[in-house]
Formats: sequence, structure tokens, C-alpha cells
Amino acid sequence: MSSSSIRRGAAAALAAALGVTVLAACGGDSSAEKEQGGGKASKTVTLVSHDSFAASEDVLKEFTRQTGYTVKILKSGDAGVALNKEILTKGSPQGDVFFGVDNTLLSRALDNGIFTPHEAKGLDRIPAAVRLDGDKHRVTPVDTGDICVNYDKKYFADRKLAPPVTFDDLLKPEYRNLLVAENAATSSPGLGFLLGTVARYGEDGWQDYWKKLKANGLKVVDGWEEAYNREFSGSAGGKKEGGDRPLVVSYASSPPVEVLFAEPQPKEAPTGVAAGTCFRQVEFAGLLKGAKNEAGGKALLDFLVSAPFQEDLPLNMFVNPVVEGTKLPELFTRHGATITDPATLPPDTITKNREQWIQKWSSTVVK
Repeated sequence: MSSSSIRRGAAAALAAALGVTVLAACGGDSSAEKEQGGGKASKTVTLVSHDSFAASEDVLKEFTRQTGYTVKILKSGDAGVALNKEILTKGSPQGDVFFGVDNTLLSRALDNGIFTPHEAKGLDRIPAAVRLDGDKHRVTPVDTGDICVNYDKKYFADRKLAPPVTFDDLLKPEYRNLLVAENAATSSPGLGFLLGTVARYGEDGWQDYWKKLKANGLKVVDGWEEAYNREFSGSAGGKKEGGDRPLVVSYASSPPVEVLFAEPQPKEAPTGVAAGTCFRQVEFAGLLKGAKNEAGGKALLDFLVSAPFQEDLPLNMFVNPVVEGTKLPELFTRHGATITDPATLPPDTITKNREQWIQKWSSTVVK
């Protein structure tokens, strides 16, 4: 699991992604290839995404039923690596639509001009707050997710200790040596958590906050998988690995995952969310400039904000749909946390400062 994207760039990782990609398809495409060979329009539309993309087979078949196009999914590494690939191949893309650029990377994508504008059908049902490209329509918002500290309910209940709620709480002595977080230079949730502290404490205060957090026993690991499934005592994976950290940087939608994949499923999620530690991510999709199947790409963008796909998001990628009024699964709403006031930063502010913030964070926390 990752955010999507978050979820999600060292030079070595980019080189590996450039050399090896994973290709998955919904349905056969031999007929489409024959049509292309015969000079007819292709009936295959290729979606390039980060590795965390997931959709139900039935939903992809519904897209084919509605439009006649078959979806081919090309996964290209985490979000940052996947985006860098498209920037490097600008004008000659691997596919037709790119999914998975989020608000932490959006300005990089837009400044490099890799998308062709398209105003998706149904855009009026998406709140203006997440339409970060305004009326230019170079990208279409698809989902949102919140990076937040999760806690192990049993650990705190056994000790009759209230779990933390806010960023400030994490500095209290009772939470010393309890938090594990991801490296902001190598991890999407790690970067999101850093951005949340910048939004909360400002340019003049966030470094001092991290100094105090480090002094209070913060543990930093490279990525989400290690933090959540090895170090965190509240996850199924962490329990198996002997994880001893009852606080972890993860997602507001992580608790439903612990319920959905448990056997038997518990009545309540074993983990909770510190609602005052959240940073909002928004994921977008866009029509790639130079797409071979532009018509199919536009149809796919329209479908990504239609009811079938939006309703499919919560229990496949564990993110929130952007279309207002979308029906949500009971398991997702019951066990997930609804974050009403997440921290946010403008994409251009992130782009302008991201690298220097990461360097300062590394100097403060890792070195």
C-alpha cells in the first residue's frame, strides 16, 4: 500500500524503472493490434501508472462495454520514478494516459508540459478545492488520501494511555521512543508527513519541531513497507515481525485494510488515526502529449471520474473518491478516519521548496 501515490526517487531507482517495467492488461489486445496494423484506430488505450494502481476487473470491463476500448495498464515504479520517465520521454510517451501524479509533484509535471488539456465529463461534480490546475484542464483530479500517524489501539489501551492526536502531542514525554516514520527523501508518506509539519509550523518552525521529535526518540526507516509492516506493532505484518513501535506514519485509510484482509475480520479495526497529524494528497490523471490513442485516452479520463470507477477506489487503492456524493463501502466508512481539516500546501510552494526542505530535513534528522 502506498498513496497512491503517492506513494513513491533516487537515480538508481529511476534507472531500474527505465530498464524494467511491469505490464498488465485487461482482456486481450490482439484484435486492437490488427486494427492498428490495418491503419484503423486502435481499440486499446494504455494507462501508465505508479505501482500502486489497482482496479476491479469488472470495472475495467465496464469501461470496455461503454466505450469499446480495452485498457492496458503499464506500471512504472513509484510515483516519482513513473513521472520522471514520462518527463524523459515527453512527446513520445509509453501510453495514452498517466495516472498517479499528486500535489507534491504536480508542478513538476505541469512545468514540463507532458499533458494535453482535456476537460473531463463530470468535472462539475468535483470540488474546486481539488481542481488544482484550475480551468486549464491539463490534469483531472481522481482521488484524495491523507497521510497521518496511525496508532496501535491495544498498546495504548493496555497502558491506559491516551493516543496522540496532534503534531504537538508527539513531542510529549509519554510518547518517547514510540514513533516510526519514513525517510522524507525516499518515501512518499515520509515526504507528506514532512510537508504536514511545514504547513503546521511554517518555514521558521518546522526544523525545530523535527529536532524535538528526534530528541523524543523518533525512528526513521527508508520506506512505508518497513515502517508499517515491520516496525509498527499494530499491523498484521508488524505483529509477525515483532514490531515494537505503536505509532507509525501511514494513511487515514490504513485501518480498513487491517479489517478487510484479516481472517476472521474483527468487529473493530486494531489501529486508529491521529486526526491532527494529517496531510492531504490529491492524485491526478492526464492525457499524455503525443498519445497514440488520444480519443481512447479522453474516454478513459472521463471514466476515471465516473461512478463505476469512483465507487471502486476505496477498497482497491484505499483512497477517497473526488466526486461528491459517491457511494462509499460500509467497511471503508466504518473503519477509516474522515479528516475534516488536513494540512495542505499549494503545489507551486511545494515545487519551489521541496528539494531544499528535504535537504534540511536530512541534515536535521538523519545525519
